[in-house]
Amino acid sequence: MMILVTGGSGSGKSAYAEDRVVSLGDGRRIYIATMHPYDEESMRRVKRHRLLRSGKGFETVERYTNLGGLLLPQDSIVLLECMSNLVANEMYQEDGAHEKTVSEVFRGVRELSEQVRHLVIVTNEIFSEAACYQGDTVRYQEYLGKINQLLALFADEVVEVVYGIPVWHKGGRIS
Repeated sequence: MMILVTGGSGSGKSAYAEDRVVSLGDGRRIYIATMHPYDEESMRRVKRHRLLRSGKGFETVERYTNLGGLLLPQDSIVLLECMSNLVANEMYQEDGAHEKTVSEVFRGVRELSEQVRHLVIVTNEIFSEAACYQGDTVRYQEYLGKINQLLALFADEVVEVVYGIPVWHKGGRIS
């Protein structure tokens, strides 16, 4: 089963996704961390997320690009956090997919979902901001939007977390 979890910054989507993985039963719990820690702030965020996951039985695999090249045990329950970071990495890192980001990320997710028992993916809802962007930021939003749409079609469940409250858009409990 694949579950897509979305929400705005600070919405509670990470905590919901972690709890959802735990609720999916026993098995090897793997957290795929996509945030490449490059400064002090990102190191603090990584530390905070590790603290939130402590005691939940996750083993962490850091993967910044090339999701399709990752091999995981079939019985595993995987949390991929987060799609927004993975897309940026694929677009801008030297070893990234660049203009092939959309197809390569989706291919990687499909391959991953075929390997594991359950896959929970966290992504960000960044599309309701009133700000106007230009250049690479617009292209980033376009790529992330296309990937999120593909993931939503492919997923068994799509849930948006708003103020810590899950709202199902597909599968689960439709609210």
